[in-house]
Amino acid sequence: MNPSAAIKRILRHVGIDIRRHVPGSSPGAQLLAICKARSIDLVLDVGANAGQFAAELRTSGYTGSIVSFEPLTHAYEKLVRSSRNDDGWVVHRRCAIGSERGSVEINVAANSVSSSILPMLEAHRSAAPASAYRGKETVPVETIDSVAPTYLHDARSVMLKIDTQGYEWQVLDGAVATLPRITAVLIEMSLVPLYEGQHLWLEIIARLEAMGFKTWSLQPGFVDPSTGRTLQVDGMFCRP
Repeated sequence: MNPSAAIKRILRHVGIDIRRHVPGSSPGAQLLAICKARSIDLVLDVGANAGQFAAELRTSGYTGSIVSFEPLTHAYEKLVRSSRNDDGWVVHRRCAIGSERGSVEINVAANSVSSSILPMLEAHRSAAPASAYRGKETVPVETIDSVAPTYLHDARSVMLKIDTQGYEWQVLDGAVATLPRITAVLIEMSLVPLYEGQHLWLEIIARLEAMGFKTWSLQPGFVDPSTGRTLQVDGMFCRP
């Protein structure tokens, strides 16, 4: 075994995978290219968790405005800290985003990122045991239509990013008035049922294309490590 392969093998044992960086095909580079081509100057980051997506956007080179939304108390506190030194990154008051305003009980996953308003199915738990629910939290709910006007007045081109663990359909239900102002939608989609009652990828694609968006790119997301099956993808949809 050559030294390079040996180092890669050792690092993989501790969860680190080294790959050659190809700027033209990396997910971050592709997302930045779309932002530039569509002149995106505002990203609505729904389901921000601790700010991972926004931080990756900045690392990729995006310099426009970001508004993040997160319901979980612990993740929200981390999100606020992550955004503290970035004047272009605003964190909305803690809330979930759904189809109507009110409050809801959210299931809190051990890994935080898999938390959802919907019950988790065995297909998810078996692929990621660390994602099992460990508690519940009651959180306020807003809609995109109720919060977006605060941030849209100066924006020329807006991307709506939705990562809500099976609750994406309800987020779209609450964004009917705002979606005509949206240039691009980045949305997590499940290929198989992972949460009870969720809508799957083909339904989401059909809904967005019926609203005038075109499927622009698909990036693999959640993969079952025991079978190699892709369970979720991130889909980008843009207006022509």
